[in-house]
Amino acid sequence: MSNAGTRRLGLSGAALAGLAMIAGGIALIALSFLAHQPGYPVQPIVIAVPTAAVGVLVARHQPRNPNGWLLLAIAAAVLVSTGAGAYSLLVYRQGRHLPLGQAGLIFYQLWSPALALYLLIILLFPDGHLPSPRWRWAVWAYCLLCAGYLALLIGMAADAIADHQVRVDGYGGLTVVDFPAGRFAVAQDVILVLTLLLGLSFVVRQLLNWRRASGLRRQQLKWLASGAVVSVTCAALSVPGATQSSGVWAWLNDVLSVGLVALPASIGVGILKYRLYEIDRLISRTLAYAIVTGLLIGVYAALVAMAHTVVSYRSPLAVAVATLAAVAVFNPLRRRVQHAVDRWFNRAHYDAEAMISAFATRMQGAADLDGIRADLLAVTCQALEPAHVSLWVSDSQDTSAPAVTPRER
Repeated sequence: MSNAGTRRLGLSGAALAGLAMIAGGIALIALSFLAHQPGYPVQPIVIAVPTAAVGVLVARHQPRNPNGWLLLAIAAAVLVSTGAGAYSLLVYRQGRHLPLGQAGLIFYQLWSPALALYLLIILLFPDGHLPSPRWRWAVWAYCLLCAGYLALLIGMAADAIADHQVRVDGYGGLTVVDFPAGRFAVAQDVILVLTLLLGLSFVVRQLLNWRRASGLRRQQLKWLASGAVVSVTCAALSVPGATQSSGVWAWLNDVLSVGLVALPASIGVGILKYRLYEIDRLISRTLAYAIVTGLLIGVYAALVAMAHTVVSYRSPLAVAVATLAAVAVFNPLRRRVQHAVDRWFNRAHYDAEAMISAFATRMQGAADLDGIRADLLAVTCQALEPAHVSLWVSDSQDTSAPAVTPRER
């Protein structure tokens, strides 16, 4: 098929997939309200919508890149699985006499194998090509493991249905599948260990690529790594609240689920090469504000504790004093932390600012035009690293200035 035909096919396929995702999201929200759990689809929608949006963009612009279609498959599986869980709640929790209740229990099992495809996308990032032909066997093995895991989950669900052991949890999944036993538990452990080992090999491969990469490819891999770190951190922190339906942990779980958007978003930025070189600034700002937030929380708690020893425990004065103090120290603390973070994690930006600041200091007492010109050219080459730089001075005696080509580093 020609490139034009492939592009038209990608555009039409991406448009149809986008419309299907919208319809699936609307149906999912309707099912959650019917099941009297309006907050039920929040986390799946937070995961599925950005994943589907990035998948549509990649499929439209790069229809030959399998990553876009894999992202769409993940989003579709998450929506279908969540919708099936809501349908199971209607049938088995509320006793609605609806058809195909058992099918809902089967389709609910799509969730875990679908999310496992993210590791395959990490290996194929950014252009959808394998690092080398030797990795083809690893991809096939990983796909077979994901398919085997899905078959195992469906087998456990079918076995529970046949034995009339249909008891669903708060998400519409079978409790037997959540806590397998016997041969199912052994098979699940084996599959999960092998899948994890292969997935880790994909991550290690990209880390090695990042160490050897430079320029554009290095920025792409930096976006991928940053998004993966944020998503994994949020997922790890939300684990304690995963089984809670209410309370602080449940609220924290919903808030942290927003961090899962980082992985599909970073994949989209890396593949489409959109503002790649803003990643250093983004990392430094994120680290700085995270550190400042932690320090302010500590300062606020310490001031409240100290104020409570002076005034009445129930007095709002302690909270007011602590709040004003935290506001007063915010900007000075942020500047100091940002300065320190830039020195360690955004070194190029920090060095450029330091060079320009030192140049401005030297120029305050400078009088030699030739020295100023040479210094300006040197600072420009070091801070900006242009391919070519020249300086023109409007002077009746000397109207030309030498051009300078920076030396290769």
